[in-house]
Amino acid sequence: MGEPFEIHQRQGLGLATVMARADFDGDAVDIIPPAGPMCAVTDALTVIGTGPGVWLAVSEAPGEDWPETLERRFDGRCSVSDQSGGYIVFRVFGPGARALLQRGVAIDLHPEVFVAGSAATTVIAHIGVILWRRAEASVFDVAVFRSYAASFRDWIGAQSL
Repeated sequence: MGEPFEIHQRQGLGLATVMARADFDGDAVDIIPPAGPMCAVTDALTVIGTGPGVWLAVSEAPGEDWPETLERRFDGRCSVSDQSGGYIVFRVFGPGARALLQRGVAIDLHPEVFVAGSAATTVIAHIGVILWRRAEASVFDVAVFRSYAASFRDWIGAQSL
């Protein structure tokens, strides 16, 4: 077995898909989303590039009307769809976190390539995931559709054998 890692399911997050409208150019909004597969972090919000003009927004402290507030922050130039009930986010961390995730993804997670703030929409064990590396060393967040969370946990367990 390799170096140790820990995995925790994150609780209390707000998640939303944000899609740019035709008139969106990134100006005059107080959130500047990343232009590619990266993360932009402001106050208690992380915006992750998942495709051209599409982002996953993750709120650390969502209020009851947080999707509407997010839409206002984008000055109405983006469509916002609450996904809080659709995803589970796992935090994988520790000295063995990168090696563990590297067993499942077909992308290079070496710290010189997948630097802090990098993101990828990919698969782990045939499970669609959104993966991003946090600023802290060896800390990754993985968003999985709720219906695949148990399968993802099973894959993690199988890697520990």
